[in-house]
Amino acid sequence: MDFGFSEQQRDVQTLARQILSDNVSPESLAQYDVYQADRFDRELWAKVAEAGLLGVAVGEEYGGMDFGFFELALLVEEAGRSIAPLPLISHLVSAALPIQQFGSAEQRQRWLPGVVSGETLLSAALTEPYNEDPTQPLLTTAVADGAGLRLSGDKTAVPFAHLADRIVVSAKMGDGVAVVLLDPKAAGVSLTPMQVTTYEPQFALSLDNVSIAAEDILAGPESGRALMQWLSERTAAALCAHQLGASDKAMRMTASYTAERKQFGVLISTFQAVGHRAANCFIDVECLRLNTYQAVSRLDGGLDATNEVHIAKIWAGDVGHRVSYAAQHLHGGTGIDRDYPLWRYCTWLRYNEMTLGSSAKTLANLGKRIAAGEAFCR
Repeated sequence: MDFGFSEQQRDVQTLARQILSDNVSPESLAQYDVYQADRFDRELWAKVAEAGLLGVAVGEEYGGMDFGFFELALLVEEAGRSIAPLPLISHLVSAALPIQQFGSAEQRQRWLPGVVSGETLLSAALTEPYNEDPTQPLLTTAVADGAGLRLSGDKTAVPFAHLADRIVVSAKMGDGVAVVLLDPKAAGVSLTPMQVTTYEPQFALSLDNVSIAAEDILAGPESGRALMQWLSERTAAALCAHQLGASDKAMRMTASYTAERKQFGVLISTFQAVGHRAANCFIDVECLRLNTYQAVSRLDGGLDATNEVHIAKIWAGDVGHRVSYAAQHLHGGTGIDRDYPLWRYCTWLRYNEMTLGSSAKTLANLGKRIAAGEAFCR
């Protein structure tokens, strides 16, 4: 059995790496530091769209390539490798994919062509204050209003909410969960800027009796929780792919540095302690790669992957933490120098570790599944 990438997967990976490596540099990223500007490279966005990569997992009838989630995850991995200033996960994974999977024909036709061309920007509100479970909204509620709905409540850490044309929002409705495509410019919607370590533009979203038209309802209360479970697993797997790219780059950056840095006239890469530390990073990254690809592959094939996503997310958090710590240690003072690019990777590694649940929280959830007989080796 061939466990390697298919030709189309290699093509997507190669194209994404070429475009992102050619257009993202420490100098270009510096312009977004400390919120000097929105961390969104519109010129690069246009180039990625022109190359067709925004449509990598979107159907041909909407202008996309009609590939699968695995190809999309490879694109996200390359974005992590360059920490490109693009909203790929929130736009493509958390919003466009569920519209394509669960949306009506009218919703798909209205939004997906713009997703592929880059003219439309989508986002998703997955967390609430003190609630990281996208499938169980507690603070956001929905009530029927004729054929539509009215939403009230709060969401937090919504990426690019100020630029989005629509935001995927879940709300508690009776015993179920409704999912809507929220217009952030609608009456009753308030956006409050948040400051995060990665400098990505994120907002707290406050809803005060916001009217949602029937055509913007993505799922009613009877099917919304299943949609959010589907969405959250793919978003978590995409975060693991991004973490994989960032961890791999930080590791290789560290290897290059230790191969050039001398102490007492000797390359520090020849020191046994340095070599062991770097080797542990390599093992960690490869384990993260295997677990991420396992989860992504099962999701791509439409198979149950809840356990695999949990395992990959645990690895993503632990590996990101260990690689970040080791990279800083082996770089010495250079690692925290803002004129050197490593610090940006370390902030993203920490951000990905904590998003949608830390390793400890995810491990606890996996433990509950094991205790309930819902987790086993396949």
